[in-house]
Amino acid sequence: MPELLEIETYRIAAEPVVGRRITTVHAPDDWYAKGDTTTEELRTVLPGHTITGTRRIGKLLLLDTDGPTLGLRFGMTGRLLVDGGASIDRLEYSSDRNDPAWDRFGLAFAAGDLVMRDPRRLGGVELDPDETRLGPDAATVTLKPFREILRGSAAPVKARLMDQARLAGMGNLLTDDALWRGGIDPTRPANSLSDTEVARLHRAMRRTLEVLGGRGGSHTGDMQPARVRGGACPKCGEELRRDDVGGRTTYWCARHQS
Repeated sequence: MPELLEIETYRIAAEPVVGRRITTVHAPDDWYAKGDTTTEELRTVLPGHTITGTRRIGKLLLLDTDGPTLGLRFGMTGRLLVDGGASIDRLEYSSDRNDPAWDRFGLAFAAGDLVMRDPRRLGGVELDPDETRLGPDAATVTLKPFREILRGSAAPVKARLMDQARLAGMGNLLTDDALWRGGIDPTRPANSLSDTEVARLHRAMRRTLEVLGGRGGSHTGDMQPARVRGGACPKCGEELRRDDVGGRTTYWCARHQS
């Protein structure tokens, strides 16, 4: 389940292709071309251009070229392979198989390649994606804009944190862990949090990204082993609640998240 941390890993893994010239494009799946982009455009526009840099906004990986920018989204099961190697061997809730039949998109260079392997076809690629549609990156957002993001909505705080147009990068696992660390009930209206609670949640979110990034990804949270029916809170041992919040399965502790 690629979230901000996994996409940053992909961004770093893609850095060796900077300076390489695209020779051919593998784009067999019309479904995988998003927005106004078509597979025909991908195959005809990109060859001949050179990769000039890699960037990330939330869960969107951007490959800049001396022509268009290529946006890569990985959905729930997408992995990035560079020169045949994968920076992440497997993803939580994805298949353990490693099947080239799941290669939905790829760039070939004179030497080496870059491939998106996605079993469930939930990712996609787009030329010159509209970056303004994304909110500030969760890894760098400061307290003042974070406070405004929450104040602007009566939606459950978890749903607000996962709204990529408001805050880019937080997925289901990171959000549950951050709310647990911050002691915030995920079902509360976002605009009901006090200034003190907002500051505490901001610190918890930044701490979650720091700690889980050091451990190796979004699936390494303290809450992760307990994300099963009957799972116990790692902090107090209370049985975790399992609710649907913002359309996502949510685990939280009613004893200390309020």
